[in-house]
Amino acid sequence: MPSNGNGASPEVAHRWLLWTIGVIVAVLLLASFMPHGDTIPVRAATVERGTIRSLVSTNGKVEPVLNFEAHSPIGTTLVKLLVKEGDHVKRGQLLAQLDDAAVRSQAAQAIASLRTAQADSSAVESGGNQEELLTLSAQLVKARTARDAAQHNLDAMQNLQQQGAASPGEVRDAISQLTRADADVKLLEQKQNSRYSKPEIAQATARETEAQTAYEAAEDLLRQLNIRAPFDGVVYSIGPKQGAYLNPGDLVLQEADLSKVLVRAYVDEPDVGRLKNGEPVEVTWDAIPGRTWQGTVSEIPATVKIHGTRNVGETACVVSNDDYKLLPNVNVGVTIVVGEHHDALTLPREALRQDDRGSYVLEIQNNELKRRDVQTAITNLTQVEITSGLADHAVVALNSVNSKQIQNGSVMKVVH
Repeated sequence: MPSNGNGASPEVAHRWLLWTIGVIVAVLLLASFMPHGDTIPVRAATVERGTIRSLVSTNGKVEPVLNFEAHSPIGTTLVKLLVKEGDHVKRGQLLAQLDDAAVRSQAAQAIASLRTAQADSSAVESGGNQEELLTLSAQLVKARTARDAAQHNLDAMQNLQQQGAASPGEVRDAISQLTRADADVKLLEQKQNSRYSKPEIAQATARETEAQTAYEAAEDLLRQLNIRAPFDGVVYSIGPKQGAYLNPGDLVLQEADLSKVLVRAYVDEPDVGRLKNGEPVEVTWDAIPGRTWQGTVSEIPATVKIHGTRNVGETACVVSNDDYKLLPNVNVGVTIVVGEHHDALTLPREALRQDDRGSYVLEIQNNELKRRDVQTAITNLTQVEITSGLADHAVVALNSVNSKQIQNGSVMKVVH
């Protein structure tokens, strides 16, 4: 193999040349990233004006504001189901019919018992029924006639006694006859005026009340077995199928006015104190991406309770749902706007620093960092609002790119 004058082959010399060039390039590249002297490379941001919001993001559940649940009042059969889920119904519309044959028989017996009790009560109040009153009246006329006759007989006997034509015994018999006749009249008059005692009247009244209650209960049961819509709304849930047997208390269907719904949100304990009535609420549902429903906080948590693995306060808001897209019992995302300012001076949150003197930033002026004490307002995960201490378009340091500490007076160089 040929060699040069120094004893090295051309291939070896070529490799050494390439290696030397690589080292020089690497050194130059490394030098371009190293600070010159005490100059610190930093990332920077410019103060900008815009909208800043402070949010509480959580989950929630949709509930009807106005809700109606129909349950079977007794063990019976679902005879007719006249609606399906999603149907819009009007107030008073018949929705379902349960078997009411036994209850109709019960209602008929109840009305018969009521009429009997009412007749008895009326008879007690008037002193008897019509036949009894007529009989009593006739008996009273007869008794009064007999008393008048006894009185005439006594008067005649007394006159005859004065003439010596009647004995004292005959007079005593006439007096006894008048006494009995007068007693008969008084007894009948007493029957006519107050035939029944107070306890008897009370019993008759109680029987009428009991019969009235039984009749009303039967009528109410009939109404429950013929389920009607109590208001305009949407049937959003149906339990059994037509023809199914229902136990007492089984759910038949649910109806709600879904033009407005209640969203109950579960706010983690640290954020509960930030809530106020009237704060804007934004609701989203994964089933309809891109759609947002608007509302406001209408209920502040009164207590904190355990919800799964979280300690939460339950807050609520009423949301307009004119197109009926939000359905009861679905899980939704809830964003509560606890603060919002427009045309505010904002900068990245990482530019804000704290020490014993308060909040400050490091403003960049002539490649040097200057401390600027600032006042802040709204702060969220990425931004902070500056209310005083900085001018529009001021440039502030975020951090150094080589992890070297930056402070007031540091000489720096902005890198991107």
